[in-house]
Amino acid sequence: MKIAFHGAARTVTGSKHLITLKNGKKVLLDCGLFQGMGRETDVLNSEFGFDPTTVNYLVLSHAHIDHCGLIPRLVKQGFTGNIYSTPATKELGGILLEDSAQIQRDDTKFINKRRAKQGLPPYEPLYDLDDAEKALDQFKTVNYNEWTRIDESIEIMYTDAGHIIGSAAVHLRLLENGQTTHLTFSGDVGRYNDAILRSPDVFPQADYILLESTYGNKLHDEVHGTTDALLQWIQKTCIEKKGKLIIPAFSVGRTQELLYALNQLELENRLPAVPYYVDSPLSKEATTVLKNYPQYFNKKIRKIMESDKDPFDFKGLNFIKSVDESKNLNNLPQPCVIISASGMADAGRVKHHIMNNIHDQRNTILLVGYCEPHSLGGRLMNGAKEVKIFGEQYKVIAEVGQMRSMSAHGDYDDLCQFLACQNPALVKTLFLVHGEYDVQQDFAERLRRKGFKDVMIPEMHFETIL
Repeated sequence: MKIAFHGAARTVTGSKHLITLKNGKKVLLDCGLFQGMGRETDVLNSEFGFDPTTVNYLVLSHAHIDHCGLIPRLVKQGFTGNIYSTPATKELGGILLEDSAQIQRDDTKFINKRRAKQGLPPYEPLYDLDDAEKALDQFKTVNYNEWTRIDESIEIMYTDAGHIIGSAAVHLRLLENGQTTHLTFSGDVGRYNDAILRSPDVFPQADYILLESTYGNKLHDEVHGTTDALLQWIQKTCIEKKGKLIIPAFSVGRTQELLYALNQLELENRLPAVPYYVDSPLSKEATTVLKNYPQYFNKKIRKIMESDKDPFDFKGLNFIKSVDESKNLNNLPQPCVIISASGMADAGRVKHHIMNNIHDQRNTILLVGYCEPHSLGGRLMNGAKEVKIFGEQYKVIAEVGQMRSMSAHGDYDDLCQFLACQNPALVKTLFLVHGEYDVQQDFAERLRRKGFKDVMIPEMHFETIL
């Protein structure tokens, strides 16, 4: 069999890994959108590197857009097979893909107005709402810890990855010439002390492993607790400077972690009395989906829910839905907190909020998770004095802050703990994906010291025989 890496190869987004068996059957692991790659982004998202009509099955690890966001385009270009996921991933995927189609429609409309004034041809969105709805019809759900035969030569099993609700590591048993090959794809690995979710689960011994490596050379900052750090930023921005605290956050996962932290501050009578706005059309739906799966919560939050039935709600919280309501937030004279997608600030409503508030030193843009270096969030995080937003340059006058303790990706300790259930001597090759190349090089050396003999870092469209 062969495996080819068509995304998240020496970069973090665009997860796509294609397995081709000797009998010609093809299994695609994830089909994610590239995000924050600068000028390359549009080209990377328009070309798969393979023919979608030849793919037989898609196995999805979780619902984040950099793992599922190109599924509607895959379907639009001729993929007709089943899409396998956990039940929660299907539920989240439905609202996320619809939202992605709407964001593309709205952003394309906004950009094309400016392109028309410049005499430039219009952009075309990657897919529309009809494509997203059609893709959802092809989903088939699989529960955790159950081997499921999807073909005479292919079995799949999911184990909990602890990253977001429904996230999973993917395990394949691939039969060729009377021999079974065991392959594991980690998806995104969560943290072993996550505020909300259970820890990642152990998994069967694998012959080959595809492992994410986003924070493969970093340890998360645990010196200050998330709630205390968040409180400090609210007090500094909203109380002392009388400004707006703008927090780019993905609608699934990070937004709920922020709401949980703010709820904790209210329970402790420490929450500042300012308005709190969640401005993302799907965040309320995503929060509802999260509440539908309390069995995936850790023991601590389940204990809290015995006295607080909704740990994601608190006084002063407002969910924004309409575009007009979103625009009105920019005209508010009073201090407030705005949580808005996307997390890398490269798309969605938060991009407009940053554009409208970046000129005021009273305001703060608080980055609370990983940002691809070329994304708007990444450029702000790296100290840019000027940034381009919707084709125009803006001076960065507002304060830019970071809270690294909130990442939903495991650091190198978490990733090594994830691998602790494996005998390194039995792993033929460990492929590092979903990470920046310099980070992966550092992590590869650490893994070799732990006994994994063959650690590879595939480049884009690299193909090899297993």
